[in-house]
Amino acid sequence: MFYDRASGFILGMAFMACSVFAVTAPPHIGLCILFAIPGFIGWILPYYIYKRTVGKQTVKLTRLIEEKYNEIYEICEKGNRLLH
Repeated sequence: MFYDRASGFILGMAFMACSVFAVTAPPHIGLCILFAIPGFIGWILPYYIYKRTVGKQTVKLTRLIEEKYNEIYEICEKGNRLLH
């Protein structure tokens, strides 16, 4: 999961670097814009992918934790019945 976000960000950095180099050598503004667009997408998109992934994992783990709490509650109830 971390690898996907990091690779997207690194890919965005690579496009931004190409965009800068396209301007500094002989100025090619069109090439600069062509590289800058996927560069910005590569910077912004990983954040939203991360948020979506965290949301899915939170729901999944919350269900698992609730199931375990219910299991523990049932075990405690059985133990309480044995005491009384």
